[in-house]
Amino acid sequence: MLREITTLLAKDFRLEWRQKSALGGLLLYVGSTVFVCFLSFSLRGGQPPAPAWNALLWVILLFAAINAVAKGFMQESPGQRLYYYTLVRPQAIILAKMLYNALLLMAVALLGLFLYTVFLGNPIQDAPLFVANLLLGAVGFATTLTLVSGIAAKAGGNGATLMAVLGFPVMVPMLLLLIKVSKNALDGLDRSVSHQSLLTLLALNMLVGALSYVLFPYLWRG
Repeated sequence: MLREITTLLAKDFRLEWRQKSALGGLLLYVGSTVFVCFLSFSLRGGQPPAPAWNALLWVILLFAAINAVAKGFMQESPGQRLYYYTLVRPQAIILAKMLYNALLLMAVALLGLFLYTVFLGNPIQDAPLFVANLLLGAVGFATTLTLVSGIAAKAGGNGATLMAVLGFPVMVPMLLLLIKVSKNALDGLDRSVSHQSLLTLLALNMLVGALSYVLFPYLWRG
């Protein structure tokens, strides 16, 4: 299993490197949205208030995650999926996709945070808590949207639209927790206030990962 996961992960990295336009488009989206936010608030005299700063950051990261993960299964033809089915186990496929998307989204999240603080200021009072919450959110987006992407790809039709429709209601509880913890980090509250929310986020990530591991083989054979 581990060998299959590492092989599939290396394949995804090679494909991403060969198709630099997709990665470049994702980075351009993050950079341009941050710059537009900077232009909007600079006309009003500078840095946005902390609640608006927090909300805009998560909106940018959410749509960046959808754009990044959507191509995972949808760029593969039915013939490619059938070929993979003859070579590796479906559990290895879903775990490799989740791991690749988690690494990609963590890198995008850190880059987005860096650009965001450069252009829109840094009101964060507890940086370690904020970064930990950001990385946990990136992993949560990756695990949830990877499974939704697999479902949308199997359904056929306009997979990107179907993924957005299916993914957003699933992401709302996670987003509420992420925004709550990041607001606590912005306000500099004691970390014990955020422990329960962080544990809930971790449990959600593990639950989605376990469900994907159990259910994806049935979806893959469908």
